[in-house]
Amino acid sequence: MEIPTTQKEQIRKALLEGRNKFGGSDKAFAKSIGIHESVYSRIKKGEIDGVLSVGQWLNIGRKFQAAQNEHELKLVKTEVYNALEDNFNFCQATRTSMILVDDCGIGKTRCAIDIISKMRNAFYIDCSQSHTKIRFVKQLATALGCDTTGKYYDILETVKYALNILENPFVCLDEFGDLEYNAYLELKGIMNATKHNCTWYAIGADGLRAKITKGINNHKVGFAEIFSRFSDDFVTLVPKNPNDRKSFYQKLFGDVAYINLNEKEAVNEVVKKCMVKVASPYEKTQRGQEDGRIKSLRYLETLVKVRN
Repeated sequence: MEIPTTQKEQIRKALLEGRNKFGGSDKAFAKSIGIHESVYSRIKKGEIDGVLSVGQWLNIGRKFQAAQNEHELKLVKTEVYNALEDNFNFCQATRTSMILVDDCGIGKTRCAIDIISKMRNAFYIDCSQSHTKIRFVKQLATALGCDTTGKYYDILETVKYALNILENPFVCLDEFGDLEYNAYLELKGIMNATKHNCTWYAIGADGLRAKITKGINNHKVGFAEIFSRFSDDFVTLVPKNPNDRKSFYQKLFGDVAYINLNEKEAVNEVVKKCMVKVASPYEKTQRGQEDGRIKSLRYLETLVKVRN
């Protein structure tokens, strides 16, 4: 596989724009994208041939939203995108941390990655890739461009230091419910050490709400404190009222389908198929009917692939 020159130029341009939004040094920025400082220097000067592997080009392109996977839906600025963008900007501007808990499959992750790529000193952490406290801290260190070798304590302290010297950093913790208990406690310590300088925005599905609520109700150390640091509330985007909820999903599916379907006349048909509710096998067996959540953008993506 080879990356076309035009694609490399697009990724290089996005990379340099990303550098302008990163408050650390060139060396730290290079580390944050997984390359050596000397390689970054060559790219900055205009070199693109023979400086990176195909995998590195693709990883950097994805980080800065410059490499579009042909099998992935085109990004659409849906109501979810606009709401997340408003939330992120508000949180960073006011140094307010929040937790978003909402339906799965509404595009939270895709939107968050794109929005963060356009923000200054904003970092995306996928907690599903770093369940333990050590992996979590190392992923955070990598995103910040800190050294991840050496003693764990030194890495942790460097992360705290970096978050305190950067100008108004913003960290998005996606799949927040996947972290192990000790990782939550470590995060609490990091938040304490970076209070009033770093903003945190956690994202998860209903399992996250249940995990935090159960932890608080069972008086498990750390959960009440973590929840307090995230403003003592769960933010949601999908309306709870059944009629409003239906309208929200119809618009979400319609907006994404219209941009991604080659046959625009098929939009209504595809949206109608997505509006069918799905339930767990247990619910179907017990009640003999589907009466659960509405299907997701992942199902819409499948329909689009079949249609196109």
